Amino acid sequence: MTPFNNLINGEWLAGNTTSANLNPSNLSDVVGHYAQGDAAGLDAAVQGAQAAFPAWSLSGIQVRSDALDKIGTEILARREELGTLLSREEGKTRPEGIGEVTRAGHIFKFFAGECLRLSGETVPSVRPGIGVEITREPVGVVGLITPWNFPIAIPAWKVAPALAFGNCVVLKPADLVPGSAWALADIISRSGIPPGVFNLVMGPGRVIGDAMVNHAGINAISFTGSVGVGSRILEACAKNLKKVQLEMGGKNPQIVLDDADLVQAVELSAQSAFYSTGQRCTASSRLIVTDKIYPAFVDALAARLARIKVGDALTAGTDIGPVSSQAQLEQDLGYVEIGKAEGATLVAGGERIKCHTGSGAEGFFMAPALFSESTAGMRINTEEIFGPVASVIRVKDYEAALFTANDTPFGLSAGIATTSLKYATHFKRHSQAGMVMVNLPTAGVDYHVPFGGRKGSSYGPREQGKYAQEFFTTVKTAYTLA
Repeated sequence: MTPFNNLINGEWLAGNTTSANLNPSNLSDVVGHYAQGDAAGLDAAVQGAQAAFPAWSLSGIQVRSDALDKIGTEILARREELGTLLSREEGKTRPEGIGEVTRAGHIFKFFAGECLRLSGETVPSVRPGIGVEITREPVGVVGLITPWNFPIAIPAWKVAPALAFGNCVVLKPADLVPGSAWALADIISRSGIPPGVFNLVMGPGRVIGDAMVNHAGINAISFTGSVGVGSRILEACAKNLKKVQLEMGGKNPQIVLDDADLVQAVELSAQSAFYSTGQRCTASSRLIVTDKIYPAFVDALAARLARIKVGDALTAGTDIGPVSSQAQLEQDLGYVEIGKAEGATLVAGGERIKCHTGSGAEGFFMAPALFSESTAGMRINTEEIFGPVASVIRVKDYEAALFTANDTPFGLSAGIATTSLKYATHFKRHSQAGMVMVNLPTAGVDYHVPFGGRKGSSYGPREQGKYAQEFFTTVKTAYTLA
């Protein structure tokens, strides 16, 4: 099998070794062999980006807009092919994979427009006869480190604004899912963007990520991943005076009040907690339910889980694909045992299974786990599991639900199911989360609005939409004597 190489300064270059990209739905299926870069390759990519930056940063906005639009057009034209690749390597169902690819295409199209919408200000000085211009300029060379759970959407929402605002890019995708990032790099390489403006360096985080964070030629780092790694990146960037943007963990609450529509509340909770195999940073793994509706909600959600089909991500009729890897499966099953040991009641699921749909090949399949009779202080309610595991916490009323929802070191997404305008309005203001959903799943956000959280979930400027300029540009104030 011909290996897929790194893209460094306009050339496809081999790494020292390659890594097999396995299909988690079928462990005998090798998606491809992908180059494993090293610090020397990373350095070459940075040098290429530095050399390309002066011309690219001063290039016309129409040039950048046309390139990004071309990238978005090809992504959308190939959405089914690329969605199949994504599902094959990551484990999302094929409809979800196609949806993610479609979102990536729309992101590039949006930022093709942002190239033309970047604006500044002209204001008078307090001193007579002096004019003041406030403009935005690119930061420089940016290092992008992306996770495995959204292998094309998250690279897209980092790469597109970086390029739109005149930066040069070095992308390090998650080692578990290099295929979608490589396909994106291939599209970018044919868009007319000059060599060195965009670089792809695949390889393990402890090699490529560490070299990137500590490289003097990289001016800014945007990272999405775990809290532990994010904290180390923040410390290193502070030492090296790099601009930094971090999107990290979540332990997102979904409140269900007594007055909620039960059918709606069950469906949005199932979507939030279990779809995409629970492997979304916005997934709600804490279902906080008030007294009167609690018994009916638990019974109805358990019945809903019984109808979920777990199987091959590429097979029609699959609701939930496999867990992404052996390590993630072991972590998820470990938390099921922790929950039982802590005294929570396992209502449904929680075991490794054979797939319900598809060929029946060996994969990392797990029955979605639901706990009841859990308490807020249990580890299953305080630590991010990142899998199809959710627990129900019983509370007295809205005030107790709000307190429990906010009683976490995280603050990414939060939801409430209610028919009360009073409680919905209060929750939107008093939820300590960056994104709030009313009668909607906690997972699922638009590409043209800001994404990010509070507390331990996020650090630095927001991602996506026009707010992306806060990270990918720097402000300049210029004075002119008339």
